[in-house]
Amino acid sequence: MSNEILWDIGRGTGVVASVLLTVTVMLGIYGRSARTFLGIPRFAMISIHRTASLFSVVFTLVHVLTVTLDQYTNLTFINAFIPFISSNEPLWYGLGAIALDLLLAISVTGMLRSYIGEKTFHAVHWLAYASWPIAIIHGLGAGTDSSSAWYLLLTAACLLAVGAMAAWRVLPRFSDYSYARTKERVL
Repeated sequence: MSNEILWDIGRGTGVVASVLLTVTVMLGIYGRSARTFLGIPRFAMISIHRTASLFSVVFTLVHVLTVTLDQYTNLTFINAFIPFISSNEPLWYGLGAIALDLLLAISVTGMLRSYIGEKTFHAVHWLAYASWPIAIIHGLGAGTDSSSAWYLLLTAACLLAVGAMAAWRVLPRFSDYSYARTKERVL
């Protein structure tokens, strides 16, 4: 496979992974609420969240694989996991490595949820609030499309979407699902 094809796949999967991560974070926040969306039950929203999460991991791993196979980037597979050791753009690729490590930790604990307990799962899952913006910053710094209008608009839309959901999450009117479940048991 030529470097040009690897580069295009790496760029495309990086952008798609960013959008999927945005959707995953938004659905994760929404799934924590005690509300339905457009009549979609909460369990279905959680299923969509998990599916989006799985696809974001797949696209991220393809992104990592293609950019490490591309000789132009001068990245090794180790650079993808250990931050700030790359000889090429160490800050931006280092942030990508941190985002990847956090994403993998979140994913693994998601798969092991029934074995590790709710408290551990939720503690690690809070890392999504760090992983997502780090991934976005990585894309803005390392992405070759980061100066193009379409990429900046897409990134702005992702920032606004997650920002709005995060703001809603901290509002007093947010109905946390765990509170709703407890309230149902008491009544």
